[in-house]
Amino acid sequence: MLGGLVVLMPVIVFFLVIRWLYGVLTNVIYPVTSFLVEKTALQQLLADILVIASILIICFLIGVFVKTQMGNLIIRSFENATLRHAPGYSMIKETVMMFFGRSKSPFSAVALVRPFSSETMMTAFITDEHPDGSFTVFIPTAPNPTSGNIYHLPNERVHIVNVPVDEALRTILSCGIGSTNMIVRVAELRKKKPDQIG
Repeated sequence: MLGGLVVLMPVIVFFLVIRWLYGVLTNVIYPVTSFLVEKTALQQLLADILVIASILIICFLIGVFVKTQMGNLIIRSFENATLRHAPGYSMIKETVMMFFGRSKSPFSAVALVRPFSSETMMTAFITDEHPDGSFTVFIPTAPNPTSGNIYHLPNERVHIVNVPVDEALRTILSCGIGSTNMIVRVAELRKKKPDQIG
């Protein structure tokens, strides 16, 4: 019975997540689908599928358009004239671009830090390194990596891990899921330099 549960539970959770995402999406597009249902003979499910397919096609066409020189120029001009003045837009865009691997991260490295006098470790991104060996780090809040706190920490409280920034960013977005790689790297550092890492 336990073996069957181990096999079935991930499948069930996966479909529950898909169902939840579908519910969120259909709630967003409900005004359009309800209009289609009222004006045509379409069923609700068919209207949902039609609207979602239309959104995907529009995304594809926009993606093709911005690949052209003219499209890229128009999008950049529109962004510079309007969207870049909106509070938080630039940070949100950079986060999305980093998540999809389309932009170079402004962070130099990933680290696990101990900002307080305890064994608690926090995922951080190094933003600056100072002549005295200390670091300035940004510790984001999960699941929203666009907000967080900045700390200035001595070298002994910052443990740089050889993990790509986009991988660490995904662990923030998923509330810590997939952090094993970082913990393993710190454990390896402890074995190599036990006197430097507490």
